[in-house]
Amino acid sequence: MKIGIMQPYFMPYIGYLQLIDLVDIFVIYDNIQYTKKGWINRNRFIQNKDVQTFTIPLKKDSDYLYISERKIADSFNREKLCNQLMNSYRKAPYFDDVYPLICRMINNNEENLFKYISESLNNVCKYLYMDSSKIIISSKIRIDHTLKSEEKVIAICNSLSATEYINPIGGIDLYSKSRFASKNIDLKFLKPRAVPYSQFGNKFFPNLSIIDVMMFNDPDLIKKYLSHYDLI
Repeated sequence: MKIGIMQPYFMPYIGYLQLIDLVDIFVIYDNIQYTKKGWINRNRFIQNKDVQTFTIPLKKDSDYLYISERKIADSFNREKLCNQLMNSYRKAPYFDDVYPLICRMINNNEENLFKYISESLNNVCKYLYMDSSKIIISSKIRIDHTLKSEEKVIAICNSLSATEYINPIGGIDLYSKSRFASKNIDLKFLKPRAVPYSQFGNKFFPNLSIIDVMMFNDPDLIKKYLSHYDLI
């Protein structure tokens, strides 16, 4: 049983989707503290031949709230974000197929940040013919949820009878293979390979939001991209 665990990211980069595709169960954290410096509510796209960042603004609240307790700000201008993406990608080859879907997700009136992101992730998975039923919410798993970092991951793995835990390569210094092995769990790290594709014939910018990948590639080709990684 292969397990992956991640925070929820809005329209994440392709490595996130690779992890979902690879594992048997993908756990999304809803009951951990929201972090400002992460990619939970922001991502990158191409605008005027350069990389720009879009952000979903949040209501001001305690920094100690869980992700599932954070709310989207009333000031979030959904129409403006849709227009930005339209102006950036209207000449992309799959714009007509992808833009309506993306804007439906952006225009979702859900105020809860976690629900907003998780619904969008389910929609992306469906578009890419991925099994979204493998995605489960961390708070539903029967463990001691006061555990932190590595101990919490191991507890989740044990609860789900995991034999392998796959983590993005960025966490290679956070977890110990020997510690997981002592719990009969094989720890591996997923390292995405660069898969350049045409972005209006300009310089290729990797690791942008999946929005960018979808605008320039059909779902069948993206499915092939999902296997372009190394396990370390």
